[in-house]
Amino acid sequence: MYSRERLGELIRRHALKFGDFTLVSGKKSTYYLDGKQVTLSAEGLLQISYGLLELLSDVEFSAFGGMSIGADPIVGGVLTAAATQQRPLRGFLVRKEAKGHGTRQFVEGPVEPGERVVIVDDVVTTGGSALLAAERLQEFGCQVVHAVGIVDRLQGGQEAFAARGIPLSTLFTVRDFGIDETAGA
Repeated sequence: MYSRERLGELIRRHALKFGDFTLVSGKKSTYYLDGKQVTLSAEGLLQISYGLLELLSDVEFSAFGGMSIGADPIVGGVLTAAATQQRPLRGFLVRKEAKGHGTRQFVEGPVEPGERVVIVDDVVTTGGSALLAAERLQEFGCQVVHAVGIVDRLQGGQEAFAARGIPLSTLFTVRDFGIDETAGA
């Protein structure tokens, strides 16, 4: 089901934009990757979901999730793809702010302290939001064993995860789209 070539084509056609952009990190860039243009399309989400499961085939984990809102469609897609492979997997979402009512927690979903979890982010730049999700999961009591993304902008994310002892794997890097990572910085 997964075709790296097809997913790359979808990203190139729908998510990759050129111009003058300011990233979440505050950095200026000559290109922008709008991951939601692909994660919120049926074919794109299908390709991403099976691609991420393939990327994680050698990683032992029981739950998959990330920072809400960016991770929301990816989590749903990966859980559905895992079900078609008879893979038991649970999802979770990490809130930017704790709920003001009910359980008042950052981590939502059927994940339990002690579980081995994987964090997802659509586009990895510095790793900031995914690392915040990892921190909140560790505070919750989970063991973050891996992080994955769709595209790595090659602007420090890999190093930031490594500094925290979390391996990072992505389906693509900006080099796969002919972009020199120093040109967008």
